[in-house]
Amino acid sequence: MLAGVAAIFRQNAAAAPSRAGSTAAEVTVAPLDDGQSGRAILLGLARDAVHDGRLVAPAGSNAFEFYLSVLQLDPQNRTAHEVLREFFGRAAEEIERTINRNELDEARREIDLLREFDSNNFTLSLLGGKLAAARNILTRQHEAEAERIRQANALHGAAM
Repeated sequence: MLAGVAAIFRQNAAAAPSRAGSTAAEVTVAPLDDGQSGRAILLGLARDAVHDGRLVAPAGSNAFEFYLSVLQLDPQNRTAHEVLREFFGRAAEEIERTINRNELDEARREIDLLREFDSNNFTLSLLGGKLAAARNILTRQHEAEAERIRQANALHGAAM
């Protein structure tokens, strides 16, 4: 994730206009060190993801992943902690909708993502239980369909 952010930063820096025609005030702005610029880029990407409604999906381009990356660089980052806490409930609701759509592998990824922020959250335990129940229902449906096909094949074979 951080390597991708570094690549984005290098692309943006390469595309930046030359400072040759800049005023003295623009030139004297102190550059950010790599850690600060990385955090700034990640925070910007995270804000954009929240604005676009990408809290936990798609994988690799969502607010939770970006804010968690900020916390890897700066574990005490107040902004990341506050936003993750603020949007935790909405993210959990998104995960529940993902389970309801039977996108169970995606729901597992999203639950794991939220666990990186708050591994002891009771809501995640409930979602994990709902996910397990959904997997069991899907397994039973597949087994029933397989049995129906076996019976249909047996009838077809007996008729020949």
